[in-house]
Amino acid sequence: MENLLFQTSLIAAFVAGMVALFAPCCITFLLPAYLGSVFKEKEKVLLMTLVFGLGIFIVLLPAVLGVAFISQFLFRYHNDVYLAGGFVMLIVALITLLGVKLPMPKVSANVGGRTDILSIFTLGIFSGITSACCAPVLIGILTLTFLSPSFFGALTLGAVYVLGMVVPLLLISLFLSDKMLKFTILRSPVTTLSILGKKFPIILSNAIAGVIFFITGILTLWLTLTGRLSMATMTGATATIQNIGGTINSLFGGNAIFNILFIAGVAFLFYVISKKL
Repeated sequence: MENLLFQTSLIAAFVAGMVALFAPCCITFLLPAYLGSVFKEKEKVLLMTLVFGLGIFIVLLPAVLGVAFISQFLFRYHNDVYLAGGFVMLIVALITLLGVKLPMPKVSANVGGRTDILSIFTLGIFSGITSACCAPVLIGILTLTFLSPSFFGALTLGAVYVLGMVVPLLLISLFLSDKMLKFTILRSPVTTLSILGKKFPIILSNAIAGVIFFITGILTLWLTLTGRLSMATMTGATATIQNIGGTINSLFGGNAIFNILFIAGVAFLFYVISKKL
């Protein structure tokens, strides 16, 4: 079991995932979507981040396991996915600006509270889809999982790779979780819009989030239509992810001690998050 699990370093998969987050075609959509969500749901940053990350996991894990038709679909409809993502961001910009929360069944009175879980989860889903359509992200993840001789090993490596993409967001949320509520100015009303006879009070945090989503949507559409997010332009980022993953794997691959320490570190991070929640 140890050889099956640690033949490829979990640390390599994690670091490769962190590097993949900053691939141009990934960070262009994912990071602004997350930052906009922080301002949109400023009162529950940690919860929002976990919901956002769950959306990313749900999309990327099937691709992690090398499901052929998913990978082919993502590569074939690369531009279409980014165009759809751009339009989704524009829609989210509008509903965020107006303070509209999507309807969602409540599991209990305390779950979610004022947090708009459905729209945050939807943003996570689209962030996962656009990330999976990013050639460096997908090729990097498939390269690592193909190195594993077992299904369990591939699943573990893939999950750790995606975790590497999400952890920087979790660290941001840990930093901001106690600070966002102190910025009472974010709850200040800016103006009121009247649409079809209904008034929508605009508060500063929603205005900031709406602007972030709007700019991201326009930028995504423009970069896609001008070919700047095409798969052909991402060969350098793909090589970087593969080289970094390969280098770290040559240093730590097969070393159970380092990998166990890494697992302990991840467990401690989630313990801290659970205490914060």
